[in-house]
Amino acid sequence: MLIHPLAEVSPSAKLGADITIGPFAVVEDDVEIGNGCQILARSSIKNGTTLGEGNIVGEGAVVGGLPQHLSQPEQPGRVVIGDRNVIRENVTIHRAFVSEAATTIGSECLLMVGSHVAHDCIIGNNVVLTNNALLGGHVIVGDRAYLGGGAAVHQHCHIGRVAMVGGLARLDQDVPPFVMVDGETNRIVGLNRVGLRRAGVTPQERSEIKDAYQLIFRTGLKFADLLDTLDEQYQEGPAAEFAPFLRAATRGYIRERRDPPKSFRLVREDPATADAVVVEPIKQAG
Repeated sequence: MLIHPLAEVSPSAKLGADITIGPFAVVEDDVEIGNGCQILARSSIKNGTTLGEGNIVGEGAVVGGLPQHLSQPEQPGRVVIGDRNVIRENVTIHRAFVSEAATTIGSECLLMVGSHVAHDCIIGNNVVLTNNALLGGHVIVGDRAYLGGGAAVHQHCHIGRVAMVGGLARLDQDVPPFVMVDGETNRIVGLNRVGLRRAGVTPQERSEIKDAYQLIFRTGLKFADLLDTLDEQYQEGPAAEFAPFLRAATRGYIRERRDPPKSFRLVREDPATADAVVVEPIKQAG
């Protein structure tokens, strides 16, 4: 264990082996830190925090702060973080609002500079929050999801696993699994094909996901009929995740962006020759 003499570490904190704590770092009383963690300079690990093994907490990060709420809880919950996460500079992660709950982060996640995880969030494994991504309270983020820089997620929203959200997106509804969201329009623009391959999804499973995607966004089925059809056609595999996800979406879910054609021609038949002729030049749509 290597603790810098300028660090302030409570004797009540539970520290594992091979831990590094840098200068001006603060580790408070009710803290558990697993083996091999690095707590870098000026970071704060506050009361109610449990860190697994092999985590890196960057300079200026604050893990375990109280919820940002007008009415502060008398007995807040905890922050529970898994193993081998990288929490970069100035990240903030807040405790759950009630004592029985916990803000939870899985393992092998990357939280880049300035990202924020609010109270009662649940983040899966292998999640990436890019610089200044912001999660409101009670947000759920599935495994291998990716949020671009400056993306902001409204409280109680759910980001499905292997979803990819573009930078500066403003999300106030759920994002289904496996899709990509454009940061400019806040609309779905297709499937995260690269993410699916990296997650080990087989070609057959990717084909089923594509078919289910088209069923959801292209057929115009009523919602109840859509759920029944998904349940009937996809009873196992990744595609079977769509129906329960949509059924649980209390805030609704993001819709697809369908671009109009970039140009078109007005074609009519020449009555003298019966030939099709262009009578209008190409026009830009819209």
